[in-house]
Amino acid sequence: MPEPTAPDRVPVHKTYKLFVGGRFPRSESGRTYQAQGANVPLASRKDLRDAVAAARAAQPGWAGATAYLRGQILYRAAEMLEGRRGELTALGVRDAEVEQAVDRWIWYAGWADKIAQVAGGANPVAGPYLNVSTPEPTGVVGVVAPAGTPLLGLVSVIAPAIVGGNTVVALVDEAAPLPAITLGETLATSDLPPGVVNLLTGRAAETAPWLAAHRDVNGLDLAGADPDQAVAWERAAADNLKRVLRPERAPVDWTADPGPRRMLAWLETKTVWHPRGL
Repeated sequence: MPEPTAPDRVPVHKTYKLFVGGRFPRSESGRTYQAQGANVPLASRKDLRDAVAAARAAQPGWAGATAYLRGQILYRAAEMLEGRRGELTALGVRDAEVEQAVDRWIWYAGWADKIAQVAGGANPVAGPYLNVSTPEPTGVVGVVAPAGTPLLGLVSVIAPAIVGGNTVVALVDEAAPLPAITLGETLATSDLPPGVVNLLTGRAAETAPWLAAHRDVNGLDLAGADPDQAVAWERAAADNLKRVLRPERAPVDWTADPGPRRMLAWLETKTVWHPRGL
């Protein structure tokens, strides 16, 4: 007898969520918006506070990890992202951008155990002292991710912050958030400790003012901010003396060699004097 015909199967559609503290919660407000043909969480002020708390809790442990380990984890993120190439291109990310994002992770992974030699060292002094400068992470860095390059631009602002021991709360591209959420899924499976990177979808105009003003955020990267909005957010950040990276006046070529500038922006120099034995 012929086998009974199975009824048409209804496919299970993927639910896109925030990435906070290594988990994938819905927005506490229950709000969503339409982007790239999907319902995407519209992050609220409460979601932002939760993300900052997760980043703060993760920061001491991540900063205390060896530079070698941080480099290995960033390299693992590149490996996992390479395996998601098909999914990312299906979301509209150009194949070349996926390759560049993978290479960018590897590039920063290579810097993990080298940036201390570039940013620190022994200083010449006139006296019987040893004077040594070493870089230390700033803490929690808030990021307004650039628009128009939803994967490479996001990696290019997250990786330089975390490679030096900082943790990140990033507001991703509002118009193209799905590659960012997919990036969060790769980070969740790449040995990155929960809370080191937190990704919030939604409208930066709603959440960025609270990110800029949050007293437990130590730095603010306004790479994707509108110039008019950036002025107000920078003023809010000044209230607790945050370090701020202003948006570039000219369009940024995210495919170009980034150099160490963004890494150095989120490192502070600690100088120690020690007497020499006679």
